[in-house]
Amino acid sequence: MSIDGVTDLWDQLLGAQPDPPGLLVLLTAVAGFVAVAFRPAWRVARNAVTIAHEGGHALIALLTGRKLRGIRLEFDTSGLTLSAGRPTGPGMILTLLGGYIAPSLVGVLGAWLLGGNRITLLLWLAVVLLLLMLINIRNLFGVVSLVITGAIVFAVSWYASPQVQAAFAYAGVWFLLFGGVRPVFELQKLRSRGRMRDSDADQLSRLTHLPAVFWVGVFLAVNLIALAVGAFLLAGQWLPDTATV
Repeated sequence: MSIDGVTDLWDQLLGAQPDPPGLLVLLTAVAGFVAVAFRPAWRVARNAVTIAHEGGHALIALLTGRKLRGIRLEFDTSGLTLSAGRPTGPGMILTLLGGYIAPSLVGVLGAWLLGGNRITLLLWLAVVLLLLMLINIRNLFGVVSLVITGAIVFAVSWYASPQVQAAFAYAGVWFLLFGGVRPVFELQKLRSRGRMRDSDADQLSRLTHLPAVFWVGVFLAVNLIALAVGAFLLAGQWLPDTATV
Protein backbone atom coordinates (compact mmCIF):
# COMPACT_ATOMS: atom_id res chain seq x y z
CA MET A 1 0.00 0.00 0.00
CA SER A 2 1.33 3.44 -0.94
CA ILE A 3 1.86 6.29 1.50
CA ASP A 4 -1.18 8.06 0.03
CA GLY A 5 -3.23 4.91 0.59
CA VAL A 6 -2.13 4.67 4.21
CA THR A 7 -2.96 8.34 4.71
CA ASP A 8 -6.40 7.92 3.19
CA LEU A 9 -7.04 4.88 5.38
CA TRP A 10 -5.91 6.76 8.49
CA ASP A 11 -8.12 9.71 7.61
CA GLN A 12 -11.05 7.38 7.07
CA LEU A 13 -10.45 5.72 10.42
CA LEU A 14 -10.05 8.86 12.51
CA GLY A 15 -12.27 11.21 10.53
CA ALA A 16 -15.83 12.03 11.48
CA GLN A 17 -18.68 10.75 9.34
CA PRO A 18 -21.76 12.83 8.45
CA ASP A 19 -24.52 13.20 11.03
CA PRO A 20 -26.99 10.32 10.74
CA PRO A 21 -30.68 11.11 10.19
CA GLY A 22 -32.52 11.61 13.44
CA LEU A 23 -35.01 8.94 12.44
CA LEU A 24 -32.19 6.40 12.16
CA VAL A 25 -31.15 7.02 15.76
CA LEU A 26 -34.73 6.53 16.91
CA LEU A 27 -35.38 3.41 14.84
CA THR A 28 -32.14 1.75 15.94
CA ALA A 29 -33.08 2.45 19.56
CA VAL A 30 -36.37 0.63 18.97
CA ALA A 31 -34.52 -2.23 17.25
CA GLY A 32 -32.05 -2.53 20.12
CA PHE A 33 -34.86 -2.59 22.67
CA VAL A 34 -36.84 -5.21 20.74
CA ALA A 35 -33.75 -7.43 20.42
CA VAL A 36 -33.49 -7.42 24.22
CA ALA A 37 -37.19 -7.57 25.12
CA PHE A 38 -38.31 -10.16 22.54
CA ARG A 39 -37.29 -13.55 23.95
CA PRO A 40 -36.53 -15.41 20.68
CA ALA A 41 -34.32 -12.56 19.48
CA TRP A 42 -32.67 -12.27 22.89
CA ARG A 43 -31.72 -15.95 22.93
CA VAL A 44 -29.59 -15.39 19.84
CA ALA A 45 -28.38 -11.84 20.37
CA ARG A 46 -27.47 -12.44 24.01
CA ASN A 47 -24.22 -14.02 22.85
CA ALA A 48 -22.91 -10.52 22.06
CA VAL A 49 -23.59 -9.51 25.67
CA THR A 50 -21.77 -12.62 26.89
CA ILE A 51 -18.76 -11.69 24.75
CA ALA A 52 -18.68 -8.24 26.36
CA HIS A 53 -19.27 -9.75 29.83
CA GLU A 54 -16.36 -12.18 29.59
CA GLY A 55 -14.21 -9.55 27.91
CA GLY A 56 -14.84 -7.31 30.90
CA HIS A 57 -13.64 -9.99 33.30
CA ALA A 58 -10.54 -10.59 31.16
CA LEU A 59 -9.62 -6.93 30.78
CA ILE A 60 -9.95 -6.13 34.48
CA ALA A 61 -7.98 -9.26 35.37
CA LEU A 62 -5.10 -8.09 33.18
CA LEU A 63 -5.28 -4.50 34.42
CA THR A 64 -5.11 -5.65 38.05
CA GLY A 65 -2.05 -7.81 37.43
CA ARG A 66 -3.74 -11.19 37.27
CA LYS A 67 -2.70 -13.77 34.68
CA LEU A 68 -5.40 -14.62 32.17
CA ARG A 69 -5.78 -18.38 31.74
CA GLY A 70 -8.48 -18.45 29.10
CA ILE A 71 -12.05 -17.63 28.11
CA ARG A 72 -14.89 -19.97 27.18
CA LEU A 73 -18.11 -19.03 25.40
CA GLU A 74 -20.83 -21.67 25.46
CA PHE A 75 -23.71 -22.45 23.12
CA ASP A 76 -26.25 -21.63 25.85
CA THR A 77 -24.81 -18.05 25.93
CA SER A 78 -23.05 -18.64 29.25
CA GLY A 79 -19.34 -18.04 29.58
CA LEU A 80 -16.35 -18.49 31.84
CA THR A 81 -13.14 -16.49 32.27
CA LEU A 82 -10.28 -18.04 34.24
CA SER A 83 -7.43 -16.01 35.71
CA ALA A 84 -4.61 -16.78 38.12
CA GLY A 85 -3.57 -14.67 41.07
CA ARG A 86 -4.54 -13.99 44.65
CA PRO A 87 -7.96 -15.53 45.36
CA THR A 88 -8.83 -12.52 47.53
CA GLY A 89 -8.16 -8.80 47.52
CA PRO A 90 -9.00 -5.84 45.27
CA GLY A 91 -7.82 -7.51 42.06
CA MET A 92 -10.18 -10.43 42.44
CA ILE A 93 -13.05 -8.20 43.55
CA LEU A 94 -12.66 -5.87 40.55
CA THR A 95 -12.34 -8.82 38.19
CA LEU A 96 -15.63 -10.27 39.41
CA LEU A 97 -17.27 -6.85 39.34
CA GLY A 98 -16.23 -6.21 35.74
CA GLY A 99 -18.43 -8.81 34.07
CA TYR A 100 -22.01 -7.66 34.51
CA ILE A 101 -21.20 -3.98 34.05
CA ALA A 102 -18.94 -4.42 30.99
CA PRO A 103 -21.64 -4.51 28.25
CA SER A 104 -23.21 -1.28 29.50
CA LEU A 105 -19.87 0.49 29.87
CA VAL A 106 -18.86 -0.62 26.37
CA GLY A 107 -22.19 0.79 25.23
CA VAL A 108 -21.38 4.15 26.84
CA LEU A 109 -17.99 4.21 25.12
CA GLY A 110 -19.69 3.43 21.84
CA ALA A 111 -22.27 6.16 22.42
CA TRP A 112 -19.48 8.65 23.10
CA LEU A 113 -17.74 7.74 19.83
CA LEU A 114 -21.01 7.93 17.92
CA GLY A 115 -21.69 11.30 19.51
CA GLY A 116 -18.54 12.50 17.73
CA ASN A 117 -19.59 10.70 14.52
CA ARG A 118 -16.61 8.31 14.79
CA ILE A 119 -18.57 5.43 13.29
CA THR A 120 -15.70 3.79 11.40
CA LEU A 121 -13.39 4.10 14.39
CA LEU A 122 -15.99 2.41 16.58
CA LEU A 123 -16.35 -0.52 14.18
CA TRP A 124 -12.61 -1.01 13.81
CA LEU A 125 -12.06 -0.85 17.56
CA ALA A 126 -14.68 -3.56 17.91
CA VAL A 127 -12.80 -5.74 15.41
CA VAL A 128 -9.49 -5.22 17.23
CA LEU A 129 -11.01 -6.07 20.62
CA LEU A 130 -12.63 -9.20 19.21
CA LEU A 131 -9.28 -10.31 17.74
CA LEU A 132 -7.51 -9.75 21.05
CA MET A 133 -10.19 -11.75 22.82
CA LEU A 134 -9.94 -14.52 20.23
CA ILE A 135 -6.34 -15.16 21.24
CA ASN A 136 -7.53 -16.22 24.69
CA ILE A 137 -10.51 -18.36 23.69
CA ARG A 138 -10.20 -21.97 24.80
CA ASN A 139 -13.14 -23.77 23.17
CA LEU A 140 -14.38 -24.32 19.61
CA PHE A 141 -17.76 -22.64 19.97
CA GLY A 142 -16.07 -19.56 21.40
CA VAL A 143 -13.67 -19.41 18.44
CA VAL A 144 -16.50 -19.80 15.92
CA SER A 145 -18.64 -17.23 17.72
CA LEU A 146 -15.89 -14.60 17.79
CA VAL A 147 -14.77 -15.25 14.20
CA ILE A 148 -18.33 -14.87 12.89
CA THR A 149 -18.97 -11.76 14.98
CA GLY A 150 -15.67 -10.18 13.97
CA ALA A 151 -16.21 -11.04 10.30
CA ILE A 152 -19.62 -9.37 10.32
CA VAL A 153 -18.30 -6.20 11.95
CA PHE A 154 -15.31 -6.07 9.60
CA ALA A 155 -17.47 -6.64 6.52
CA VAL A 156 -19.78 -3.80 7.52
CA SER A 157 -16.87 -1.46 8.27
CA TRP A 158 -15.05 -2.26 5.01
CA TYR A 159 -17.75 -2.87 2.40
CA ALA A 160 -21.00 -1.29 3.59
CA SER A 161 -22.22 2.18 2.72
CA PRO A 162 -21.97 4.95 5.33
CA GLN A 163 -25.71 4.68 5.93
CA VAL A 164 -25.52 0.95 6.62
CA GLN A 165 -22.47 1.43 8.84
CA ALA A 166 -24.32 4.05 10.85
CA ALA A 167 -27.41 1.87 11.26
CA PHE A 168 -25.30 -1.12 12.30
CA ALA A 169 -23.22 0.87 14.78
CA TYR A 170 -26.17 2.63 16.39
CA ALA A 171 -28.19 -0.58 16.65
CA GLY A 172 -25.23 -2.35 18.24
CA VAL A 173 -24.63 0.37 20.82
CA TRP A 174 -28.32 0.61 21.74
CA PHE A 175 -28.39 -3.17 22.08
CA LEU A 176 -25.46 -3.17 24.52
CA LEU A 177 -27.00 -0.38 26.57
CA PHE A 178 -30.34 -2.18 26.87
CA GLY A 179 -28.74 -5.62 26.92
CA GLY A 180 -26.58 -4.83 29.93
CA VAL A 181 -29.66 -4.44 32.12
CA ARG A 182 -31.63 -7.61 31.41
CA PRO A 183 -28.98 -10.14 32.58
CA VAL A 184 -29.00 -8.54 36.04
CA PHE A 185 -32.71 -9.29 36.43
CA GLU A 186 -32.13 -12.79 35.06
CA LEU A 187 -29.35 -13.29 37.59
CA GLN A 188 -31.52 -12.31 40.55
CA LYS A 189 -34.40 -14.43 39.28
CA LEU A 190 -32.16 -17.49 39.16
CA ARG A 191 -30.68 -16.68 42.55
CA SER A 192 -34.15 -16.38 44.10
CA ARG A 193 -34.82 -19.95 42.91
CA GLY A 194 -31.67 -21.23 44.60
CA ARG A 195 -29.67 -21.47 41.40
CA MET A 196 -26.49 -19.61 40.35
CA ARG A 197 -24.97 -20.03 43.83
CA ASP A 198 -21.54 -19.46 42.33
CA SER A 199 -22.54 -16.32 40.44
CA ASP A 200 -20.35 -13.22 40.33
CA ALA A 201 -22.57 -11.62 42.99
CA ASP A 202 -22.27 -14.61 45.32
CA GLN A 203 -18.50 -14.80 44.90
CA LEU A 204 -18.29 -11.07 45.63
CA SER A 205 -20.41 -11.65 48.72
CA ARG A 206 -17.99 -14.27 50.02
CA LEU A 207 -15.02 -12.00 49.38
CA THR A 208 -16.49 -8.81 50.86
CA HIS A 209 -18.96 -10.17 53.46
CA LEU A 210 -21.66 -8.02 51.87
CA PRO A 211 -24.95 -9.63 50.82
CA ALA A 212 -25.04 -10.93 47.25
CA VAL A 213 -28.18 -8.91 46.64
CA PHE A 214 -26.13 -5.78 47.37
CA TRP A 215 -23.84 -6.62 44.47
CA VAL A 216 -26.81 -7.36 42.24
CA GLY A 217 -28.00 -3.86 43.13
CA VAL A 218 -24.58 -2.43 42.24
CA PHE A 219 -24.71 -4.16 38.85
CA LEU A 220 -28.20 -2.79 38.21
CA ALA A 221 -27.40 0.75 39.37
CA VAL A 222 -24.27 1.01 37.23
CA ASN A 223 -26.05 -0.36 34.16
CA LEU A 224 -29.09 1.89 34.54
CA ILE A 225 -26.84 4.94 34.90
CA ALA A 226 -24.88 3.79 31.84
CA LEU A 227 -28.14 3.42 29.90
CA ALA A 228 -29.18 6.94 30.86
CA VAL A 229 -25.79 8.42 29.94
CA GLY A 230 -25.61 6.49 26.68
CA ALA A 231 -29.15 7.48 25.73
CA PHE A 232 -28.32 11.12 26.44
CA LEU A 233 -25.24 10.97 24.21
CA LEU A 234 -27.12 9.27 21.39
CA ALA A 235 -30.18 11.48 21.73
CA GLY A 236 -27.95 14.43 20.91
CA GLN A 237 -27.87 13.08 17.36
CA TRP A 238 -31.66 13.02 17.17
CA LEU A 239 -32.97 15.99 19.14
CA PRO A 240 -31.54 18.72 16.86
CA ASP A 241 -33.54 17.33 13.94
CA THR A 242 -36.74 17.02 15.94
CA ALA A 243 -36.34 20.58 17.15
CA THR A 244 -36.25 21.93 13.62
CA VAL A 245 -39.39 23.85 12.65
